[in-house]
Amino acid sequence: MRVCDRHSGQPSPQRTYRVHRLQPTAFPELPKNLVTELERRGCTIPQVAGFSKRQNVIRGEFAKPGQTDWAALCYCRGFLGLYVFWNGSEVDVAVVGRRKFPEALPAPFETAIAPVSRKYIVDHYLAYGGPEPPPIDHQGIDWSSGMASAILYFYKGNWLTLQGAD
Repeated sequence: MRVCDRHSGQPSPQRTYRVHRLQPTAFPELPKNLVTELERRGCTIPQVAGFSKRQNVIRGEFAKPGQTDWAALCYCRGFLGLYVFWNGSEVDVAVVGRRKFPEALPAPFETAIAPVSRKYIVDHYLAYGGPEPPPIDHQGIDWSSGMASAILYFYKGNWLTLQGAD
């Protein structure tokens, strides 16, 4: 049922929320070569509504122990995707979960990424079930949206989707 405007009796327009996005240069911790590559691709980094701290650029060991990788949630030309830069290289990049994404949303933007440990991955599997994780020897990426999340884990050349919080 649509709510009507009390003055005109006409259906009220649906409220939309614009996603606040930052340029890659707003992240001084991000290596310059990756800033340049994200800019070249036309990426902006969406921010969770209502938080003042910058989000959605992370560093971790996402491929193997001891290797520093970077990941950024990237909005570009109507699409949202997770860009993972292996070993900090602008040439060696994986794009995960790319999907069409509107300029404005019916609710505030709540999507965030975070590096997660073996303990976090195993604890979520034990608490919520889901696919059994492979042997865990490096970090995963928790991709959350609102109250739900999934854990992305790189294993034997593929991204697995493991149980996050529900």
